[in-house]
Amino acid sequence: MAADGGSSSLAYPCAFSLKSRQYLAVCAQDGRLRIWDTHSNTLHQEYVPSAHLSATCTCIAWGPCRTDKEGPQRKKRRSEAMVAAERADLLALGTAAGSVLIYSTVKGALHCTLEGAHSGQVNSVRWHPEGGVLYSGAEDGHIAEWDLRSGKLRCKWKVDRSAVTSLCVSPDGRLLLSAGQTIKMWDLETKEVYRRFTGHSTAVTTLCFATTRPPDSDGLYFLSGAAHDRLLSVWQVRADGKDKNAVVSFTLTDEPLHIDLTASDSKDEAVRLAVVCRDGQLHLFEHILNGHCKKPLSPSCSVQVSSPGAVGVPGGDSPTPVPVLATALGQEKQALLLAYGNHTQPVIERTTVNTAERHVCLVRDVKATLTLTMETAISKVKTPVVNADAKVLVPGLPGHCAPVKSVPAEAEKRKQSSKTKEMSIEERLGEMDLTVSARKGGPVGASSLQTDSFAVLLVQGLESNDSNILNKVLQTKKEALIKKTVSRLPIPAVLPLVEELTKRMQGNPYSAVMMVRWLKAVLTLHASYLSTVPDLVGQLGVLYHLIESRVKMFHKLTRLHGKLYLLVTQVAASERSHTVTELDLTAKLVYEEDSSDEGEEGSGDEGLAEEDSDNWEEDEEEEMDETSDREKEGEEEEEMNVETKVNGDSDLEPENESEEE
Repeated sequence: MAADGGSSSLAYPCAFSLKSRQYLAVCAQDGRLRIWDTHSNTLHQEYVPSAHLSATCTCIAWGPCRTDKEGPQRKKRRSEAMVAAERADLLALGTAAGSVLIYSTVKGALHCTLEGAHSGQVNSVRWHPEGGVLYSGAEDGHIAEWDLRSGKLRCKWKVDRSAVTSLCVSPDGRLLLSAGQTIKMWDLETKEVYRRFTGHSTAVTTLCFATTRPPDSDGLYFLSGAAHDRLLSVWQVRADGKDKNAVVSFTLTDEPLHIDLTASDSKDEAVRLAVVCRDGQLHLFEHILNGHCKKPLSPSCSVQVSSPGAVGVPGGDSPTPVPVLATALGQEKQALLLAYGNHTQPVIERTTVNTAERHVCLVRDVKATLTLTMETAISKVKTPVVNADAKVLVPGLPGHCAPVKSVPAEAEKRKQSSKTKEMSIEERLGEMDLTVSARKGGPVGASSLQTDSFAVLLVQGLESNDSNILNKVLQTKKEALIKKTVSRLPIPAVLPLVEELTKRMQGNPYSAVMMVRWLKAVLTLHASYLSTVPDLVGQLGVLYHLIESRVKMFHKLTRLHGKLYLLVTQVAASERSHTVTELDLTAKLVYEEDSSDEGEEGSGDEGLAEEDSDNWEEDEEEEMDETSDREKEGEEEEEMNVETKVNGDSDLEPENESEEE
């Protein structure tokens, strides 16, 4: 029973097939699924998912072995039937897009796709022992139960607020373990929590049942390993429910990535355990699970694979460690199946290890093994299967005469017409219209550039380093055309395109504006591939420093632009204030008051006085005389009033007074 290590970001998922251990499934950094034959150490099958770059594989699980029931059946011998029954077929792949791919090794193609249950990355997939049911746990915190016969979702339930990082189904198919930071045991019939286990401070990445006994017998144990944790904990499912703490712990040198064990069926049988750590070492344990153990257990044997030192190279005498990718225990105690080296081309070896020694170092020449396996694989793929009686004729050899076939006249005319229309690559480049005007109401005979030709021309220009072809392609301004071209670009041409864009961005600023569009499309559509390149920082260092320097200069230029704009506005304002304008003497408002008759007469007299300016002295003298006469009359009236008061005639009316006078 093996645990997948697909939830780790740095470790690529890999798993041996069940029972026979005939195949090793590996998902490398390029997103391709490769199935290796463990007997011949050659590539058996290769599958490239349609979204292998945007939705990479995150976890792998082999399904139970089954027979191939497709196609017409015939009577088989007993030996053939036994081989067919032990053959591994279905393989479940969890993806970063939330879907689950079911791949069939018998068909050599995709069996079905399970979608619509998860909104986040699938972290773990597990098969039910019956084989027709699959469970998946994802980042959205849900567990989905799939029916593979119909390819539909049976049910889905919420586990916790955090993500589900690991799953495991009990051997009897009644219980399911799920873990994020807390481990929960579910009853698959009722979908209710049966037990809870807490003790890990980080996300649990590995779960595996160690015994096949029922849970009520106090003999059911399971293992758990967490991220950044160097301990492998063993938990006991007790009938009284007092199972809060781990009963046994195994010490490791690093975080566990891949686990294989032989489960114990009785209390007296020991559990054999093989653990592959992140540092590339393999640790072997053997322990009888019969209760609590206070002291952590150290491995009985540690295995390290290394390559021999290079001769004649300074410091090359010391061996170089080779990481172990996966392992499987054999039927014998000392038998091991190892996969080590690189995920792209692993080396698979069946060996025996002396478990009596605490530390074992296996010296292997990985490069020589890789070259041999690559040559045999290529020869098997490239060599065609030809009948011994057939003759193979190659053009150019002496004695070769191709049979002349009679061709109808219409076909010859079509061929001649097609030949006359064919043009060389230079003529096509010369007549190529990058505006694609022929598609939108242009002339029918005009040449239109399609997206496929853009991608092909771009690859040709990058391989031949032809500036004319690159200028024709990279000068386009349509973002839709750029995105389609970059999306159809093959993976080996991505890094050369980034280098070419970096060179062109260092030139004219106008060309840099156009290159930024291409660079944005490359980083958006091929981000998953670029993130897997180990030395990407060194390759993109020039581009990063170029963009950073231009961004810093842009801030300085904006400040300078603001200061200059402020100075220009101040100078214009000062010039406006110094300019003197002529005063406007016209009245803004005229108010006319209504004049009376006396005023009109007075105004007429004033006008006459102004006209007779020569007699002004006489007028003044007359006015003086009139005022003196009025004063005298006033004095006389006052005297008369005094007299009347003295005589007692003050009560007389004014009219009588005038009569008496």
